[in-house]
Amino acid sequence: MPEAVATESKETAGGQLVIELLDRAVSAMGGQSRSGQHEMARQVAQAIETGNHLLVQAGTGTGKSLAYLIPLIAHALESNKPALVSTATLALQTQIVGRDLPRLLKAITPALDRPVKVALVKGRSNYVCRHKLEGGFPSEEPSEGQLFSLGEDTSVPHFAAAAGGPQSQLGKEVVRLREWAEKTSTGDRDELLPGVTDRAWKQVSVTSMECLGSQKCPLAEECFSELARQDAADADVVVTNHAMLAVSAFEGLAVLPEYDVVVVDEAHELQDRVTGAVSGQLSVAMVHAAASGARKHTAITVDALNAAAANLELALAGVPSGLLPNGLNDEQLDCVDQLREACRAALSDSKGDSSNTADGGRQLARSRLMLILELSERLLAAKENREVVWISRAGTFDPGQGYTQPDDSAPALVNIAPLSVAGRLREGLFAGHTVVLTSATLAIGSAFEPAAGGLGLVGEGAPAWTGIDVGSPFDYPKQGILYVAGHLPKPGRGASPESLAELEALIRASNGGALCLFSSRRAAEEAAEALRPKLGMTVLCQGDSTMTALVKQFADEPDTCLFGTMSLWQGVDVPGVSCRLVVIDRIPFPRPDDPLMTARSRAVAQAGGNGFMSVSATHAAIRLAQGAGRLIRSTGDKGVVAVLDSRLATERYAGFLRGALPPFWATTDRTTAIAALERLAGETP
Repeated sequence: MPEAVATESKETAGGQLVIELLDRAVSAMGGQSRSGQHEMARQVAQAIETGNHLLVQAGTGTGKSLAYLIPLIAHALESNKPALVSTATLALQTQIVGRDLPRLLKAITPALDRPVKVALVKGRSNYVCRHKLEGGFPSEEPSEGQLFSLGEDTSVPHFAAAAGGPQSQLGKEVVRLREWAEKTSTGDRDELLPGVTDRAWKQVSVTSMECLGSQKCPLAEECFSELARQDAADADVVVTNHAMLAVSAFEGLAVLPEYDVVVVDEAHELQDRVTGAVSGQLSVAMVHAAASGARKHTAITVDALNAAAANLELALAGVPSGLLPNGLNDEQLDCVDQLREACRAALSDSKGDSSNTADGGRQLARSRLMLILELSERLLAAKENREVVWISRAGTFDPGQGYTQPDDSAPALVNIAPLSVAGRLREGLFAGHTVVLTSATLAIGSAFEPAAGGLGLVGEGAPAWTGIDVGSPFDYPKQGILYVAGHLPKPGRGASPESLAELEALIRASNGGALCLFSSRRAAEEAAEALRPKLGMTVLCQGDSTMTALVKQFADEPDTCLFGTMSLWQGVDVPGVSCRLVVIDRIPFPRPDDPLMTARSRAVAQAGGNGFMSVSATHAAIRLAQGAGRLIRSTGDKGVVAVLDSRLATERYAGFLRGALPPFWATTDRTTAIAALERLAGETP
């Protein structure tokens, strides 16, 4: 089994060039030389030269973006092949393309043989579709007469402006999108500020499955997505995301240019993001919608599809929400098989002829049928392919609140996801490429194996890799305190009166400046509602406004508090006195009714391992470290991380979880924590 080994990088000619470029960039940007950044740059350069995979934990403040971008640039210029950077979040992707790379290239280009070309690659649905704008696809939203004030004339085509203008919010957004599409040079949704709803964006975009393709689309030469991919093929550095890596690794589709080196930033997110990208969901409503579209746009008979949907609905009636340990039963599988055959027949009947090659309506209808066919085939082969199947219903899962009580009277949704993505990542990503994985939270203690195992780097046949922690420039024991409220009762459903009282006391001691991280949206909202009238200070809560606006107000007002959920655990960078207290309401274990986590834990246990430690505790440790990492963001920051979950002090697994945290000075003494916060409050302007 390959193991993480800390090695001293050997200085090569390539490594010397990388360090020279790094020093030049840091000097030009007004930064300071950091030993961890130098070591990371050397290690990345060495990995690229040797072809060995590398896992790098680089603490906050290391400057890891420059430490991997410079070796990538040097390699791309030497090899004349694109080098990839993959991120999990839009925020980091935007930061790299919009800030880090332009500043870096301005500093080092005079020392390079030629200018460096950068490209950004996203999924097709992130770009405006010109053919759809021109009416090449049918609209499935309300008629123009409902979107606009048209008087007696309801013949205005495809969202064209009409007398009186748009009346609905959707109509206004679509008009704005059409106007923006005439000006944009990229068609990239993320360049549209302020943004629009997903429902409006859907009116001007298509998925990869809905796309006619460059051979059939009459506007292919002007296609924003195709132009972006052409730019990527000629680029030196290509910035993409984990979902695109997943499509490339799992589907074998040419969505990315050919590359030999990739840096995966925010690598602690890779397993979950890849899993999410290749998960699927089938519902009876999807089948009826596909049948309706096929009948409307291809004029085929859809009786078999509707009959299959009706039979599937009966077979799923009364099935409780949750994991299906043995997959679908025989009756349900027979219904899925019937659905698969009906889809095959419908696709065959709807092919059309050469005169319909640019028929957007037909392509839209067929794309829905192809998706259902693909899902049906996956469900039928779920056991053989070790995929997890579970039933969910409306309201069962909400990204803001987490899992809620399911309504078993609602229509069933059949979900499928791979039990593990390790094997496919090993074959599709690590084989044939040099991969550098980096994050501020990639190891637990000094062990990289928990993260490596989920990505296919542990076990028989796993490729060689090296793990290294380059540390952080921060003095965590002097800058921060970890306070665990060991005297509180174990957390139950909802916030206890004791934990709310503890939270109030901590915030009063710090006089605000508190980022409070909760396990669910509901918990955050209940705490905010309970404490606002008591504290007499501004308490912002996720959902009150956009996340960008909330974080900005929190950063600008030193005595304001911000309550929120998982997007704040990983997405907030507020250095300075505005964030001097970070409160975590409970250890972020996955919920016991999370189907995929349950299946993975059982699989580990059946193989003789500890499912709880390998899955739930590892998941919690990484996220706990991410949350605690919000506190110290610069060398001048000071503060307290307060965990209101007594299990972090009392349970046997507590040491494992604390091993993932920055090395704060730790205490369970409430008086000490309160006194430290009061001193900080007194020092705050």
